[in-house]
This record gives sequence, C-alpha cells and structure tokens, in this order.
Amino acid sequence: MSSIKTFTVRIIALTLVLAGLIYILQNHIQPTWVHDTIWKILSFFALLTWVTGAFVQYLMKISKENSSNILLGATAIRFMASLGFVVIFLLLDIENIILFVVNFFVIYLFYLIFDIYGLIANLRPHSKIGHKNTI
Repeated sequence: MSSIKTFTVRIIALTLVLAGLIYILQNHIQPTWVHDTIWKILSFFALLTWVTGAFVQYLMKISKENSSNILLGATAIRFMASLGFVVIFLLLDIENIILFVVNFFVIYLFYLIFDIYGLIANLRPHSKIGHKNTI
C-alpha cells in the first residue's frame, strides 16, 4: 500500500477511535466535560492533519534532504491553522470558552502525539541503516 493510503487509513482510525471516546463520554459518562463544538473540532483536526500529512508525504518524495524543514513547516502550518480556528470561535462568542479551549487542546494533543509517533516510526528504519557498518 502506498504511504499516503497508509497515512489516510491511520488518520481515519485515529479519528474513529477519538469519535468513539467522545461519544461515550458525551452520552454515558460525563456530558458536562464535552463542549457542543467538539465534532467541529474533531473534524477540523482530522482534515488539517490529513492535508498537512499528505503535503509532507508529497514533499518528502521530491526532496528527502529538506526533511527537517518540511516537517518543521508542516508543524508551523498546523499550529497557525489551530490558532486561527480558536480565534475564529472565540470571536463568534461561543458559550463556555474554557471548556471549548480545554476540549480543543485535548484533541490537539492526541493528533500531535499521532504526528510524533509517525515521525519516530519513520525515522527508526533510517537510523538502523546508518548504523549497520559500525560494528
């Protein structure tokens, strides 16, 4: 399977797991911990992570030498887009701003951990290749 298809399947799986957890939390455990806009937040991060991840995959195929710049740029784009998302919702005068921000950053951290895990998993095979001749 191509790298973009694998990445897409992983994003969908993460989003479905988070959606299940949110649904259970919202309807069965503690509904007061979930903001009304949680589904918009989850959709935003799923789309943002997929778009930036696909862009990174494409750029890495073109130029592997600039991988650190590409990854740093994607991280900056995700951060700026996230900041813009929060500012737009804060300007819309939503209710319970603290709960919105907490829910937003919990979802942000899950997707950030997903990105870090993907980065470490991709770097591990490259580091083993470089160390084979040292022994």
